[in-house]
Amino acid sequence: MESSTISFFSSSPPSPPPPATVQADLDAVSLGRLSAHLDRLLDPAFLDCADAEIVLAAGGGATVGVHRCILAARSPFFLDHFSSLPAAAVAGDKPRLELAKLVPGGRHIGRDALVAVLGYMYTGRLKLPPREAVVCVDDDCTHEVCRPAIDFIVESTYAASGFQISELVSLFQRRLSYFVNIVCDEDIVPIIHVASTCQLPDLLNQCIQRAANSTLDNRYLEKELPADTYGKIKEFCRYSLPDELDNLILDPDHEKKVNKIYKALDSDDVELVSLLLKESAVTLDDAFAVHYAAACCTPKVLAALLKLDSANVNLKNNGGYTPLHMACMRLEPGIILSLVEKGASVLERTPDGRDALTICKRLTREKDFNRELEKGQERCNAYLCIDILKQTKSTYFTSDMVSLDEAIITPLLVDNFHMRLIYFENRVDFANIFFPAEAKLAMCIADADSTQKFTGMNSSKLEELGPNETPTMQNMRWRERLDALTKTVELGRRYFPNCSAVLDKFLDEESTGLAFLESGSPEDQRVKRMRFYELMEDVRKAFDKDKAAGAAIASTASSSPSPRNEGSGNKRPQSNRKRKQTPQFQ
Repeated sequence: MESSTISFFSSSPPSPPPPATVQADLDAVSLGRLSAHLDRLLDPAFLDCADAEIVLAAGGGATVGVHRCILAARSPFFLDHFSSLPAAAVAGDKPRLELAKLVPGGRHIGRDALVAVLGYMYTGRLKLPPREAVVCVDDDCTHEVCRPAIDFIVESTYAASGFQISELVSLFQRRLSYFVNIVCDEDIVPIIHVASTCQLPDLLNQCIQRAANSTLDNRYLEKELPADTYGKIKEFCRYSLPDELDNLILDPDHEKKVNKIYKALDSDDVELVSLLLKESAVTLDDAFAVHYAAACCTPKVLAALLKLDSANVNLKNNGGYTPLHMACMRLEPGIILSLVEKGASVLERTPDGRDALTICKRLTREKDFNRELEKGQERCNAYLCIDILKQTKSTYFTSDMVSLDEAIITPLLVDNFHMRLIYFENRVDFANIFFPAEAKLAMCIADADSTQKFTGMNSSKLEELGPNETPTMQNMRWRERLDALTKTVELGRRYFPNCSAVLDKFLDEESTGLAFLESGSPEDQRVKRMRFYELMEDVRKAFDKDKAAGAAIASTASSSPSPRNEGSGNKRPQSNRKRKQTPQFQ
């Protein structure tokens, strides 16, 4: 019986690979290693051997160390720039290149985008950005086209265009072209800006068509876009959307009156707005004036406008947006808090299903929201906006609110006007130390800045009368200050309960049990209270000194050559709704 076997060995040795293949593999390995090694030079934790610095405009003066020899060899732009530096700058300290002046649009470029483009120049490879830099804080978002993802590509395009890296510009332009068809209407604005600044005509034309077919208002576009770009959008609408224009009935007299209101708001003149409303039949709602103020004016102007008490703060414009939606697009906490205090609903949704909180979340980078702060550092505006809206939203479903009198440290202060005033002054002072952004916001909304600070009791006497001030006038001034401080603390408890809880604990610990203040004769109690608040003031001053000393040390350290360390999805089909060309702020 014949048997067969299968041999696992070839009868002849394999032929060696061609020399060209071996050399190609070796080159790939070598280039990969070289790329990885050069990439380490941009790591702030690595050896600091940079001989120049790029100063970020968007990072509060933060810098990125670079190496002139590498950039000059890789980029004609940097070769020309470094060659033009005076000899003294080359031989002495590190040249500092201000990014805002270095390239068009440089003031918009953040650290992550700059490092990504520089990394390509160093290594020839474009690395993926850190996840926390390109995702928002909305858990229901797919993060494909939320604002952080858009902003990263926009900033990278500014950098690549300014540094004259054509292949990167083409890559980023294709990505932005994909975004144009699926982003939310308001997210088209930064793409229009970069297309206009970097002279990308194909992308700009695509954006113009999308903006013309969006629900964005004329006034909003006119404020946000360059004049020539806005003119092209109007021209596109004139020739491409004749049916919409034919159906539109304009009232020239009405348009003129509305424009006067907008001009008065642009001039921060709310008194003039009030006069204009009295002289004509146009109301704030007719002109969508609160929408305009929420989108384009300062928090103080909006607050003054709301005091006219003649507007519906939940009115939707022709695009389906409330004033609160417009404020959230700006991430302006002062405006958001003023609207919420006036009764603006946080539950209203835009035509694409977003509420105010969702708008803010999808505009906020995870990196910024979760950034750890040292005591006394201010939170970013986005964090405050989200905190206010979350807290407001929670109160819609719960009535567990503690009154201010119940939350006061001791019942003794409730019936004592001056001690109550001193307590609130100290509480707000400590709030400014520990939570400066939250405290400033609450004081602004409560108009506490417009009242005179109560200086307390010194040498067993109340503060003296001011010039030409009677005791009655002084009491009125104290009452106004107490009312403002009381409202400040109420706002803090309502919208920043965690901050208020920290202050409660701190003040409780500092008081060491205020029962001792209630012992002894009335004169003894008054002296003890005065001494207690003097000690609290000493603590506050000591903290201010430590804070100033720390800032001076940080400033000195920043000038040394030591290494620096840096501290349902929103994709939707393009809207088929046509934007109505009206003179009002829709």
